Amino acid sequence: MKRLLAILILLTAVSATQASSAMDPGDSPDTPWSVNPKVRNDFSSHTSYEFGNPFPPYQAPLSRLEFPLDSWWAGLEARRSFSRVSVGIEAMRNISGAADGPFKDSDWDDDARPGVKTIYSESNLRLDPSYSVRADVDLKISDWVGLPSGFDLRPVIGGRWQRFSFVSHDGLQVYPSPGDTTPPIALPGDGIRFEQTYWQTFLGVKTAYEWRNPVYVSRLGVRMQLDWAYVIGENEDHHMLREGRRFTYEETRGNGWHAALGLDVGLTRQLSANLDLDYLKLDTSGSHRWVNTVFGEDESSGYEVNVWSQQFGITMGLKYAF
Repeated sequence: MKRLLAILILLTAVSATQASSAMDPGDSPDTPWSVNPKVRNDFSSHTSYEFGNPFPPYQAPLSRLEFPLDSWWAGLEARRSFSRVSVGIEAMRNISGAADGPFKDSDWDDDARPGVKTIYSESNLRLDPSYSVRADVDLKISDWVGLPSGFDLRPVIGGRWQRFSFVSHDGLQVYPSPGDTTPPIALPGDGIRFEQTYWQTFLGVKTAYEWRNPVYVSRLGVRMQLDWAYVIGENEDHHMLREGRRFTYEETRGNGWHAALGLDVGLTRQLSANLDLDYLKLDTSGSHRWVNTVFGEDESSGYEVNVWSQQFGITMGLKYAF
């Protein structure tokens, strides 16, 4: 991330020396700054992890935990456009106190029947203060490649940081394996406190088109972004209902894919409404460590440790350029 920040600073400095070339579609040399307050709704979204049994019979998964991410977020994006380069930063925080949908916890711990799910629970899920931050810099090349007026094309590099904080509570645990007559067990109070962080360094492309003389509005434009990210994931999971002080940790690496489609509608010369639909998929693998200091347990495994997330979102904003 330090290297990425150095690149962002360098490109920003270079952009300040540019004295020619067109601005972004819809931008004006006398309004290079913009602020864009936003509200976002995540839907059909989750973040999950699982790990396998490093001992015979090596069932995978041995345990899987699925955390819904359907929730509301709010934040602000700020951007500075130069003659050819633009630099932006966005920060968002959840405004929902709970995620929609149940937290799911599944286990396959019968060594005699490694493919049979033996324990399953669903719980409510509280979403404690969580954050998402993005910074990026892009370079206008549409005129270099001979695109017609109104089109914009830019390679983009940047970073995303996501921090999710969950607490499961008031659940019900059942025993679904065939022949198991154990009655369901209530899980009152807080059950699992889960903290997850994703670091994403991304590289991609932005493209846009703006109609110069739309009907009824001052401006009308569409935007698209596609990017790939190198992802670092870190988990901390406190099982509060287990005996002792039971923690698990995951450290993972992998890939992320992101696609976004946006619509901009000019309301006045400086004010525009925007609507964005985006999809982010993260897929990582790595190591799993479980610790219980009361019983002297501290073990690690790299067997079938997977952490992944799927995030769909729709964002509404109101951009002011000045």
